[in-house]
Order: sequence, then structure tokens, then C-alpha cells
Amino acid sequence: MRGLVQRVRSASVTVGDETVGSIGPGLCVLVGVTHDDGADHARKLAEKIWHLRVMDDEAGVMNRSVADTTHQVLVVSQFTLYGDTSAGRRPSWIAAARPEHAEPLVQAVVEHLRLLGATVATGRFRREMVVSIENDGPVTLLLEL
Repeated sequence: MRGLVQRVRSASVTVGDETVGSIGPGLCVLVGVTHDDGADHARKLAEKIWHLRVMDDEAGVMNRSVADTTHQVLVVSQFTLYGDTSAGRRPSWIAAARPEHAEPLVQAVVEHLRLLGATVATGRFRREMVVSIENDGPVTLLLEL
């Protein structure tokens, strides 16, 4: 399981003309799932996101987590995080889990974040989405479990 974490001033996801999720300051996380991921991976990713110390403290040092600050997280499913570009010009999606496997695991990440205390907004699975972010820092990290 992979999570591309971006610290944001704001982020939103739109499907068609409808904004389906938005947050203020917090973390925007694009989540990718591969074939052998399970519920334990989803729980570990949620905990890592919740406790990741990338938020500024009073001195402007990344010493705080979203758990310590805004509690806001936007989670968007992103199968392309498992795109393989090592050969040729067209990415291979072989490592990306099928939607039937991935969707419940992305939802498990969301549910576990909520159990931890996060305010979570989401995109829509299997839909064309426009994700707008105002990256803060910029701070962008790839988490792999």
C-alpha cells in the first residue's frame, strides 16, 4: 500500500460539477493499493498518516502531526501510484489492485483515520476526479507499507 502525502493549506475533489470533498489546512493523501495488501496495511497506513510529524510547530519546525493540529485529511484513491514506467512509454498497471480489492481497503484507511479522530473528506471511487490542492511548503512524502 502506498500513500502520497501532501501537506496542504486547502484541498478539494470534484466529480463533474460537484465538490464531493474538501478540507482546509491538513493533509491530502493519494492512496494506492496492490494485490497483497490487506486490512492490516490499511490500519498501519492510517496510523502513519495520523502521526506523521510534517505540520509546523510554533517555531516553524515540522514537529507536529495532523493529530496535534488540524485533524483534517482528504483521502483520494489513486491506482496510478502503482504504475510501472520502467519499460517503454506506456505505464503498466499490473501491480495495481483491481477495484474490487482496492475499494474496501481505501475505505478502511478512511474509517481508521476517523476512529483516530480525523475529519476525513474523500473522493469517489471509480470516477473521474479533479483534485485541487494548495500545497503548503511544499511538503510531499511517499509512504510505502
